[in-house]
Amino acid sequence: MVAFAGQGDPRRSLSLLWRTEDPGAGRRTRPARGPKPALSVDAIVDAGIAVADAEGMAALSMRTVGERLGRTAMALYTYVPGKTELVDLMYDRALAELPTRYAPAPGWRSAVTSWATDTWEFALRHPWVLQVSQARPVLGPHEYTALETLLRVLYATGLDSASLRRIVGLLCHFVRGAARTVAESREASAATGVSDEDRWHARAGTLAEVVPDFAERFPLSVRLETEGASPPSEEGAAGSPPERAARATFEAGLAVILDGIEAAIARRAAGH
Repeated sequence: MVAFAGQGDPRRSLSLLWRTEDPGAGRRTRPARGPKPALSVDAIVDAGIAVADAEGMAALSMRTVGERLGRTAMALYTYVPGKTELVDLMYDRALAELPTRYAPAPGWRSAVTSWATDTWEFALRHPWVLQVSQARPVLGPHEYTALETLLRVLYATGLDSASLRRIVGLLCHFVRGAARTVAESREASAATGVSDEDRWHARAGTLAEVVPDFAERFPLSVRLETEGASPPSEEGAAGSPPERAARATFEAGLAVILDGIEAAIARRAAGH
């Protein structure tokens, strides 16, 4: 499933994200008078994240979040208008885990590598965030903080804003896509009860029987698989073979992107 941000009332949603007074709703995120409520927006958001981390986005609902808090779904609506707004709040809150600064001393390349690795690991800790579409930003404070963190590193390259706008998009899409491959691999194993390795061995053997001339028909595919296989040192590393392959692809792809940024910096320095 894909969740699209910003579907609720704009003023109410943004007031919740930024924790400001909401004049459109005629109230604050927490009632101004009366006894201190047992619930809060933060408690509901934390419970939503816990549900999504444990059971996935498909299990998330106002009812399941309420149950985790020992409340009914109706009790939550006083604080959060609905599930769409809750997902926005969860996404932005989760982003607060990311580092907000990288040491400039080693250089921008080292900093971007650390940023990409941290973002990759963050997405795998909370795979549901990959289902929140980037087509429509949440526009929350932590989302902007994450962007500022990356821009602080990239502006140090001296590249112009037009170039950096494209580079930021490329980096974000690349990291999310690479993380999604691992997240979906884990989800497939859990959903089907069959590991990637077992599925591959069963299918590969059958494919060889069904298409005995496969090597002759697809010689370059066979060459890529045999010549590009992981070396023995990688085979002894932690993680399943698909995850190790995905990590190696992530690191290689990131290196290519960083090489491209370096080439752009060199062209700028040369006046091209």
